[in-house]
Amino acid sequence: MENAEVARTLSEMGDILELTGGSAFKARAYHQAARLVESLPTPVSELWRTNKLKELPGIGEHMVKHIGELVTTGTFREYHAVARRVPPGVLEMLRLEGLGPKTVAGIWKDLGIEAMDALENACRDGSICKLPRMGPKRAQGIVDAITRYRARAGRVPLSRALPYAETLAAYLRDVRGAEKVEPCGSVRRRVETVGDLDILVSSNNPEPVMRAFLRHPDVAKVVAEGTTRSAVRLKVGLNVDLRVVPPESWGAALHYFTGSKAHNIAIRTRAVHRGLKLSEYGVFDRKDRRLGGSTEEEVFRLVGLPFIPPELREASGEIEAAEAGRLPTLVEEADLMGDLHVHSKASSDAHSTLHALYDEAKHLGRHYLAITDHSRSRPLGLDAQRLRAHAAEIRQHNHDHPRGPRLLAGVEVDILANGALDLPIEELRELDCVVASIHSHFHDPPERMTDRVIRAMRSGVVDVIGHPTGRQLGARDAYQLDLERIMEVAREEGVALEVNAMPDRMDLHDRHCRLAKEKGVPVVIDSDAHHASHLAGLQWGVWMARRGWLEADDVLTTRSITRLRQHLRRHHPVHKGGPPRRPRGGLHASHA
Repeated sequence: MENAEVARTLSEMGDILELTGGSAFKARAYHQAARLVESLPTPVSELWRTNKLKELPGIGEHMVKHIGELVTTGTFREYHAVARRVPPGVLEMLRLEGLGPKTVAGIWKDLGIEAMDALENACRDGSICKLPRMGPKRAQGIVDAITRYRARAGRVPLSRALPYAETLAAYLRDVRGAEKVEPCGSVRRRVETVGDLDILVSSNNPEPVMRAFLRHPDVAKVVAEGTTRSAVRLKVGLNVDLRVVPPESWGAALHYFTGSKAHNIAIRTRAVHRGLKLSEYGVFDRKDRRLGGSTEEEVFRLVGLPFIPPELREASGEIEAAEAGRLPTLVEEADLMGDLHVHSKASSDAHSTLHALYDEAKHLGRHYLAITDHSRSRPLGLDAQRLRAHAAEIRQHNHDHPRGPRLLAGVEVDILANGALDLPIEELRELDCVVASIHSHFHDPPERMTDRVIRAMRSGVVDVIGHPTGRQLGARDAYQLDLERIMEVAREEGVALEVNAMPDRMDLHDRHCRLAKEKGVPVVIDSDAHHASHLAGLQWGVWMARRGWLEADDVLTTRSITRLRQHLRRHHPVHKGGPPRRPRGGLHASHA
């Protein structure tokens, strides 16, 4: 099982315990383990096989045993025993925005509602208002959440689809006769959500490839079977199409099956205007003589264009830019020097010490990390006194480790409902880096949400707006705000917008990245790491940035520590002096 499926089962186990009145401590342990497993950069099955699971924070012996059962059998006995107590429709209700286990338990046990359709009917006819603290306004909010949930149905986050695509591709590469194998479609374009998977294979002998594909252990149902094309449904619910083409058609087929549909139509139209015929089999002249198609570069050259990266193939101006020689040199993960949104154990939902984060950053070749733990509005978040002590600890660490990555003393401060920040301005000004984020009142009207962010940016101490639209892929839609207006103020105030690389966020969206570029607003690509292993996950943000046409110069975190400090000094004056003092008398700048 892939990490996402193990995490889903563990999280569901926690939900079931909450719904059935089980141990709150055990429920929290399952949810914590689920969050950790889903964000691991290494397959959880590999960690289990190498006996390294127990090294992870919050993963005890019992959890290791449960995960071992999951990766080998697809379930575990304790889950199987309790899952029968809760109807599937009740568990599905927990996927609705704004509905927690207590409310769902009331809907199920007090009203006898066990399915989404019945819940919607109860909201519309008012019968749900029999529950405590449930009025017409909240009932309408549930109807709206059901509508949004259904609109997302049928698509899964890239972070869940990509491991299956890569696993299938690796499996097929080992099959006799398979020469080249690549996932195509929206996965190759790195679209943030995926409807199904497309796998392309080049081979002169498709029969063993097809046989191996149809017999893969994750296949639940064969939907279609042919000599060069087959389709299956995986046990996890994803549909997969496999196409096998001869090697001479590889490039044309790779282009065709990567898409997007609109991009393909535009390229085929361009080919027709040049007297060519372009299909998944190759590029041909009017007499059907093959001119090429073995590589994508050849396909683009024959229609008079340079190679266009897959992330840009959305018919959104990439063809015109390619023709004019104005394609961007897209940012790459190797361009990133640091990370401005990282949590240490000082955040209640994070797990790594400063030194563990430092060691991992050093291993990854990062030059700097901003340690931005949660402020006091979050559970066990830092108040002003604890923030001063934490900043002093960060600066002492720099003093004791002068040659490695720099740790910047920062905070992720909450933007409150009225737009104020939940820590004193004078305390925030003394930090190296301040990330400001919304963590509450997600359903405020667009004008109020916009004004909240603008007021925060105009405080004079904010460097970065974290996860600016608040979306969680497959779980919560972006909240409504006027990003154009926010970007205008961000440019005036020198505030960067974050591309949050947590796989379930990937926020900003690609179109917002492109808008930021057009408006001259810098972005930062951050991990929002809650464990040292998360620092390696910046690629999820890089893919959004690339889809948004961003180049290295558009991304603040491609700058050296010296150039970064020059930018941050606008909000945080640098204090010169010797080794950092203890936290009586305020915060002090990081060791340079």
